[in-house]
Amino acid sequence: MLFDVTRSELAEIFGEDRLATLPATAFPPAAADTEGARLLQTVGAPTGTLLLREPEDASGTLPLVQDVVELDDFEDVPEGAGEWPVIGWLLNAHLALDPVSGTVYAVDADEETVQELHTDVSSLVQVTARFQRLLAEFAFSGDEDEEDADFERLEGEVERITEETTDVDPLPFQDDETVWSVVGEEIAAGQRFVQGSPGARSLYG
Repeated sequence: MLFDVTRSELAEIFGEDRLATLPATAFPPAAADTEGARLLQTVGAPTGTLLLREPEDASGTLPLVQDVVELDDFEDVPEGAGEWPVIGWLLNAHLALDPVSGTVYAVDADEETVQELHTDVSSLVQVTARFQRLLAEFAFSGDEDEEDADFERLEGEVERITEETTDVDPLPFQDDETVWSVVGEEIAAGQRFVQGSPGARSLYG
């Protein structure tokens, strides 16, 4: 795992009720005992920007990529991608776990692309946690004269998360078009702050 992420650390920041996990039974047998699947079972990820996929009601398992998109229309699809479990949803992309490599892919049905997004699940959890913490804790000064400085400070925090992640895993922010790059731009513009957070109270009253 690229990042050291623990359940206790995330629970201390977000609280147990803000962490989502996936049961072992949700994964196909070939994926259930992989590092990435075990991390999603035991540590999980903060809810909010990232949505972990709910297992199907009838089967109790996660859908596979081939169940949610028509891969015949895609170009340059990695071998075996249709059999990967879909573990979540981020912005406009399904997130799929390749159990062999441990890589997390963004599957965009509109763009008909399958793009590497994280080298492993720990990177997914780390980026999610850092952005969710920023959204939960960032506070604007409340002074109209300081508005530009506040947004510069917010943009600086987003850039810090981007740079520190890229030093370890270059995939999440490899270009301006990745879903995480778009999420970062939205946060820097004052979007995605949830009701009740210091940032939302400053922005929306």
